[in-house]
Amino acid sequence: MSGPQCCSNPPVLDSSCGAGHVEKLGGLDSYVTGSPDSKLAILLISDVFGYDAPNLRKLADKSAAAGFFVVVPDFLHGDPYVIKNPERRLEGFDVWFKDHGTDKGAVEAKSVIEALKSRGVSSVGAAGFCWGAKVVIELAKTDIIQAAVLLHPSFVTNEDINEVKVPISILGAEIDIMCPPEVVKQFEAVLAGKSGAEFLVKIFPKVEHGWTVRYDVGDEEAVKKAEEAHQDLLEWISKYVK
Repeated sequence: MSGPQCCSNPPVLDSSCGAGHVEKLGGLDSYVTGSPDSKLAILLISDVFGYDAPNLRKLADKSAAAGFFVVVPDFLHGDPYVIKNPERRLEGFDVWFKDHGTDKGAVEAKSVIEALKSRGVSSVGAAGFCWGAKVVIELAKTDIIQAAVLLHPSFVTNEDINEVKVPISILGAEIDIMCPPEVVKQFEAVLAGKSGAEFLVKIFPKVEHGWTVRYDVGDEEAVKKAEEAHQDLLEWISKYVK
């Protein structure tokens, strides 16, 4: 179920990064950014490295600048995956994953969304990266969110896609062991067979699994490709979260 790409290019975590701040929301520590008076919200759900990742928080700030109240909850409860052996990046991953299941994340995500709605938020979009994409697909099977974006998803199945009830965008990587282009194309075929389904499926050339949040900020081309995906994410959510 897991592969080495899940753990490639790990970020240097920094709890102090970003223009926002951390507060409790739905029982979880959450990085929040943007106007708290906004009625439109975006939930960003991290990969296995968690909500302290600088590139993820940078994307949250960028999304907030587009007019959204953005929330990045700590679904990993202060225990992101830590690579102890660079030569064997997955050593210990299975044990870690048992304590950080996406099913639990989906339940907690619903609590966060309910907390947002109790504060006056009327419309919510959710985007998930790798591990987080599986959490988002569970939300997309309900009407609790208005739009979903999956970025280089992990653990998502055709059966999951078939149960989607909201507009969904799937952004995949050409070089991806976890969710290769042929699997993304299967997702697209499932969505195309659903009456009235609104979807966008896109495969980015020459990028690897994790490219949208685990890119090297000093690599101009990597930044450009990540920013293209970020723009697609924002355009999709802006179209339906209003």
